[in-house]
Amino acid sequence: MPKKKVRNAKNKQEDEGDKFDMGNVKEELDGVEDEPAAPKKALNNKEKKKAKRKAEMLAQLEDEPDEGLSTFSATQQERKIAEKLAENSNDIKIEKFSISAAGKDLFVNADLSIVAGRRYGIVGPNGHGKTTLLRHIAHRVLAIPANIDVLLCEQEVKADATPAVEAVMRSDLKRVKLENELKKLEKAVEDGDDDAADRLNEVHEELIAMGAGAAEGRARRILSGLQFTKEMQERPTQDFSGGWRMRVSLARALFLEPTLLMLDEPTNHLDLNAVIWLDNYLQGWKKTLLIVSHDQDFLNNVCTDIIHLDMQKLHYYRGNYNDFKKMNVQKRKEQEKAYEKQEKRLKELKKAGASKKQAEAKQKNQQKQKNKNKKDQDADEPQVEELLKRPQEYKVKFTFPSPPPLSPPILGLYNVTFGYPNQPKLFNNIEFGLDMESRIAIVGPNGVGKSTLLNLLLGKIEPDIGERRVNHRLRIGSYNQHAADQFPYEKSAVEYLQDEFNLDYQDARKNLGRYGLASHAHTIKIKALSGGQKARVVFADLSLREPDILILDEPTNNLDLESIDALADAINEFTGGVVIVSHDSRLITETNCQLWIVEDQSIEQIDGDFLDYKQEVLESLGEEVIATATAEQ
Repeated sequence: MPKKKVRNAKNKQEDEGDKFDMGNVKEELDGVEDEPAAPKKALNNKEKKKAKRKAEMLAQLEDEPDEGLSTFSATQQERKIAEKLAENSNDIKIEKFSISAAGKDLFVNADLSIVAGRRYGIVGPNGHGKTTLLRHIAHRVLAIPANIDVLLCEQEVKADATPAVEAVMRSDLKRVKLENELKKLEKAVEDGDDDAADRLNEVHEELIAMGAGAAEGRARRILSGLQFTKEMQERPTQDFSGGWRMRVSLARALFLEPTLLMLDEPTNHLDLNAVIWLDNYLQGWKKTLLIVSHDQDFLNNVCTDIIHLDMQKLHYYRGNYNDFKKMNVQKRKEQEKAYEKQEKRLKELKKAGASKKQAEAKQKNQQKQKNKNKKDQDADEPQVEELLKRPQEYKVKFTFPSPPPLSPPILGLYNVTFGYPNQPKLFNNIEFGLDMESRIAIVGPNGVGKSTLLNLLLGKIEPDIGERRVNHRLRIGSYNQHAADQFPYEKSAVEYLQDEFNLDYQDARKNLGRYGLASHAHTIKIKALSGGQKARVVFADLSLREPDILILDEPTNNLDLESIDALADAINEFTGGVVIVSHDSRLITETNCQLWIVEDQSIEQIDGDFLDYKQEVLESLGEEVIATATAEQ
């Protein structure tokens, strides 16, 4: 097959993805006590503004009950409105807060410490409360200083007749309000209203100061980086699929530049080219950033700090994800040592005649006294006045049984031409094949036909011209984010595996546990499982089918970092062929995949490695986009 260097990506793009939102931001002030009443006296201007602000927030809470968090409970010590309203710092420090959901403790006496201007990655296993924490911050259930504007991207932008570029620009309500006022004032001045002239000058100066003249250019550069063509930028949001409306939401968030921006799995909604651009863009982000992501390379490139959610506490590490991994190994050893020391002391107390309760109480008091006497307490380590829990290492092990050898040809497309009805052709006379040693990653922007190529290989769709050839003994295992939709939703995961593969109860549970599905989820109906839980059931099913070839379409969606590492290890140990479409660059590089690009109705192998491809993508976006994205942040 002739080799070919990467060229500018085409922009016919259409995708689906997970949801994220421009989140409603509101104050949660129920149950918060004011400072003790002071003797009445005349208020100065600052105090009047403070009182007005407090009244507005209380009124807002009454008008907009926080139904989205009704299943959660949160507690926090010393939440004082007066202090929070008076704060001018953009740092966040919240001590000893607890959050529970459906009777399960997610955070217990945890401390949140965010320094303005730093970029934090929040990591930890699925289901332990990372997204819940972001939502509690966004809805101000936790006492976030009132001067910090918070934005959480969580759901797609509203679908209506508003063009994409307008949807982004209209998100800046202050600028829109001033521009509308400017138009009215200009008309008033034209009609002879001299009193409007002074205010007209003030509004004009405000707009200049906030860079309103450059707003459209900046909005278009962000959309372009997220793979919107000029034509797409003018298209109404209602004409886009859910995945593209989510990109508009992300563009709005980047355009607004809030004091605290929170992104929950932002790369899930993007193709590889858009991830490369966003990675590059956020490296220059000057304000505070909180990211929940399972993309290890993304965290390494963007983050200045890592927050590890572990054992219902938040632990802080300076540096990127690789730095965190190294430091966490040492911390685990120290935690094990401290726990063993505590257990040894408890045994000694019990031997001396103390009951279990008395021994634990004495140990807690000793810990409390030790903390009081410790003057040089590490700022990143909260003082512990409770018994230590045994450190639990989160392990996931994916396996795909190695298949017997097969004689070629294994699987291939020959002289294939294909296009969907009433649409331009996606492929014209292509040839593409794989064998038992293949490690191939298909790259290219959304809409060029990557998933269609996989469906042609799977035989789910037939070529218009040409043929698909397959070894008659070949067993193909496929994964995509909608695979679980084919499972019987009324059955539990255990029941499904038992019925499908004739397994006994314990073997079914063992297979589910191997792929990181928590034991309590084994017997829940599949329809009630989360996306991440369903993904694990799909991988367990895939392994039990003992495939010769793996065809994986965005397999990292809904998996945590540990599970992605386990998937990469399993692919490397697998002796069959593998084809991957993924936006996770680390999965591609860790499995040593050859890159094949889909573009110009063809598919050809790339001359170079992933770093070469990444550089080509950034260059294809244009020097102006990259330079301005960095300069304007």
